Amino acid sequence: MDTSTESNVFPVTYLNVSKDLDLQRLLVEWDVVKSAHDAELAISFEIQVRRLDEATTVWTEFLNVTLDKLGKPLHWSWDSDIPLECMSHAVRIRSKAKSSKIWSQWSLWETVPGLDTSNRSGPQIFPKEKFLAEGSDITLCCIGGKGQTIKEFSVYPAVDVFKYTNSQVRLLTVENLSHDKGSNIHVYCYDEDERLYQAAFFVGKPPDTPKDFYCQTQDMKRVTCTWTEGETYLYGQNLPRYTLSKTSSQKTPLCKASCSKQCSCSWDIGQQWIWNVTVTVENPLGKKTAADVFDVNHRIYPTAPFQVWEDCTDTEITLHWNYENYEIDLFCQTEVLQPDGKVELHNSSEVDSKRVTVRGLQPYTEYTARVRCGVAKHFWRWSEWSQPLTTRTKEGTPSGKLDIWREITPVLGGRNVTLFWKQTPSFQANGKIISYEVTWEKIEDGSKPESISFSSVYNSTRIFIDNHSYRISIMAKNNVNFSLPSVLIISRATDNSIKKLKEGQVNGTDDGIFITWEPRSIYDSYIIDWCNFPRLQPCDLLWKRFGPNTSSAVISSAAFVPGVRYKFRIYGSVANRASLLEKKIGYLRELPPRLDPIVRKVDLSYNSVTLSWDSYLTNESEPGFIRGYHVYVSPIEGNCNLKGSKKHILSDESELCKYTIDNPEEKRYTVKHLMPNTKYKIVVKAFTGGGETPIVNFRYIDTPYNSNMLYFVAVLVIVPALVAAICHWKMMWVKECCCPVIPSPSKSKVLSFKDFKIDSEKVLKINDCLPDMLAIDSNAEAQKLHPVTWSPLSSTPTEDMIDGHISSWIYPSENVARNFAPTPTPQTHTCFENFAYSSPLKTESDPYQIPKTLEAGKTNQAVVLYQPQCYLDIFHEDAASTTRETAERKNSLKYISQTDARCLGGRL
Repeated sequence: MDTSTESNVFPVTYLNVSKDLDLQRLLVEWDVVKSAHDAELAISFEIQVRRLDEATTVWTEFLNVTLDKLGKPLHWSWDSDIPLECMSHAVRIRSKAKSSKIWSQWSLWETVPGLDTSNRSGPQIFPKEKFLAEGSDITLCCIGGKGQTIKEFSVYPAVDVFKYTNSQVRLLTVENLSHDKGSNIHVYCYDEDERLYQAAFFVGKPPDTPKDFYCQTQDMKRVTCTWTEGETYLYGQNLPRYTLSKTSSQKTPLCKASCSKQCSCSWDIGQQWIWNVTVTVENPLGKKTAADVFDVNHRIYPTAPFQVWEDCTDTEITLHWNYENYEIDLFCQTEVLQPDGKVELHNSSEVDSKRVTVRGLQPYTEYTARVRCGVAKHFWRWSEWSQPLTTRTKEGTPSGKLDIWREITPVLGGRNVTLFWKQTPSFQANGKIISYEVTWEKIEDGSKPESISFSSVYNSTRIFIDNHSYRISIMAKNNVNFSLPSVLIISRATDNSIKKLKEGQVNGTDDGIFITWEPRSIYDSYIIDWCNFPRLQPCDLLWKRFGPNTSSAVISSAAFVPGVRYKFRIYGSVANRASLLEKKIGYLRELPPRLDPIVRKVDLSYNSVTLSWDSYLTNESEPGFIRGYHVYVSPIEGNCNLKGSKKHILSDESELCKYTIDNPEEKRYTVKHLMPNTKYKIVVKAFTGGGETPIVNFRYIDTPYNSNMLYFVAVLVIVPALVAAICHWKMMWVKECCCPVIPSPSKSKVLSFKDFKIDSEKVLKINDCLPDMLAIDSNAEAQKLHPVTWSPLSSTPTEDMIDGHISSWIYPSENVARNFAPTPTPQTHTCFENFAYSSPLKTESDPYQIPKTLEAGKTNQAVVLYQPQCYLDIFHEDAASTTRETAERKNSLKYISQTDARCLGGRL
């Protein structure tokens, strides 16, 4: 091949496109120039497919071909993912020699028209197939009539779909089809004229390859093939169809298959022993086959044995049977079902034997047996089982011993012994128990035993024995013999034989009541007894035995109920002689107490309350052990936050203070830190291991006022008030003593006389204001005034020390009313002026001028102290002096205030 040939371009010279609507496939045929064939070129083709309603290419594929000289056209096919009827499809091709890099020109588009271009009167739905495979995707289309627009295209039941529409064609793509959403899918299409076209599609599965396919014979005359069919979810006429035929000629069926739970097909074998058969199954979605090649002599399946019967003793069963021989050697197998559900298989030791003996069985026990057989040579399968045969072995001597126990009650002259017995798992009656034999005898003197027999319906009895030691034995009897005796030793009764043991408390669990005890090495076993119904008299005594190395157990019973107290006694046993070791009481589950404690006494103080209650009854009827008490307190208003308490929230969200008393013997409690003058609600609740009953009723209390606080308040109020009053009084006294109030002369009542005025000033009458005392601070002046004459007065001169000065003459007033006798003739008086009371006079006025003669006989009460600075001698005429002497005297005298005189004179 030369270079010019390699550079040539070989365009497509022929292109034809057709469609296979059954397969929804485009068939493409094309060719190139003859020279390419002659040159046997290796050439590549690029093929493109597009739909006319879509602008893009929907498929592109490259195809490499080596041409031959025969010049045959080339072929290619493409499966469309949408029905070809829905749209027109077009194909074009170009080529390139493998040795060249230049592609030829594209061929023209070759179009295969769809029905969207045809003249139709109404809408149509495609594809036409009615059966869809589960798990596949399907695209449906609806094409409207010519010039018609599709208004609606929908599917029911509603599934996940992808839609594509134009005015005339609508597409629906349903993915992952499933029969769970409905075995049928209905599609509806409406055009603009409301014309409806609908179609139904069936979702199913293609058939599976037949499973468990094999062929066999029972009588060497007829062969039967069986297999299991699979689910296709298609029904009626669409069910799978089975055909059984020779593999060499599958068009001629050997038989007609029938299926229910299993499919089968039978035919006569004639003289042919080797077979090669094929079973074919098909439905609208597909077809599968299975084949089997076999020798009839190797596929013998015997019929089931029949007429099975037995011979038996107390420990053996011999089974007999018959079967159809057909001159075939068989061996058989026997299945024996034990009473506990276990299955034993026993094979016959001889070929063609029709019997088998099963040994090692229990006496008087029911067994179920059946038989099956198989071909001894070229074993294929066991036959079906024969009909089951149920039989019972014969009775034997009882094995093992009864489990026996006793309850001893002291009475006058001896003891009542109640005996109990039961069969244990280790005891085998080996027949029907017809009676129980009870025997008792004294141990000390070897006296003759006493015995009594009871029917099998009894499991207890009561006998009377004296206070000696006794040996008691009990045996069970069936129709064959007695069992071994079970023995109890009752010790001699002594004063110390009745032990008073303290009852310990035990707890319940989910499985029962847990009991522990202290193990003792001298005992070979332990026994615990109790009553399932302790409130019944006499109770149903039960017991349980434990080994020597056991020190705890869980006692369980369907009769145990919460809130019932159960009593347990623990015994140690050695050489059939039992001794009481411990007593226990407990509950499966404790319940709250039925009643609350009765509070009998409430002692209140301003900040505490003491509650006293009666002893709580702890008898056997109580539903639990009293573990202690709870005291709940809360003020009527507000929440409780008492010191030392815990918060407790009720169902109504109210809050209480909770105090816990862990001692059930306590019957008194004091709640402290209460507020005075406050109303509280309070309740006492007993609690057990099961809690306490809901709080319903409260007791209400009112705390009193705090008297100490009242006293304290009184001290804080009254004492300061008294001190303040005293201080106020003393303050007034001090004020009067130190800072006297100087009255205004113009406001004095004694100056209210109209006729005693100098100019406009009032003048005080001297006899209306008598001094309490006179103090002269000058001895010289005192000597001058010594001969003082107080005519109507009786005074005693007193000498005292005043403020460091000697007052030579002091005249205290007796504070009595004095009457001055009227003086018929005027007398001369000397006037001492008190400048503290003087009003400003005119300069020319004589301050010592007396306008009138004093009138004697005026009565005056000396109430207010008055200490003039000038003293008057109104009765002694020698006391008169000149004005000059008066002035000199005035200058030499010292005035002592009224207040000072009081202080100095001691008048406080």
